[in-house]
Amino acid sequence: YEKALEICQKSLPSNHPSLAASYNNIGSVFHNMGEYSEALSYYEKAIEIRQKILSSNHPDIAYSYNNIAMLYYNMKEYSKALSYLERALDILQRALPPTHPDIQNVKDGIETVKSKL
Repeated sequence: YEKALEICQKSLPSNHPSLAASYNNIGSVFHNMGEYSEALSYYEKAIEIRQKILSSNHPDIAYSYNNIAMLYYNMKEYSKALSYLERALDILQRALPPTHPDIQNVKDGIETVKSKL
């Protein structure tokens, strides 16, 4: 991923969606490795680009919030996780049909986090 990111950084504008996707993917790798501060840094870079180029209710922004929420959940920072999940839910409820499974997945995540508070 880092090699792909290097190529993207050299060949694409700094706010290109593919660059955001690369940051997100690298964040996921660090997240899965338990390197949470590195993961958060990459997730934040991804969401920064997405907030600049996408509408405020675009599902990709919600998915970025969900990634950050899960990271905070794994760090046992449940109040931060809840905040990001609530933001994700708000966007998904505006962007997707009410029966979309992603909405229920985030609601389930909210209930899980609330059980830890």
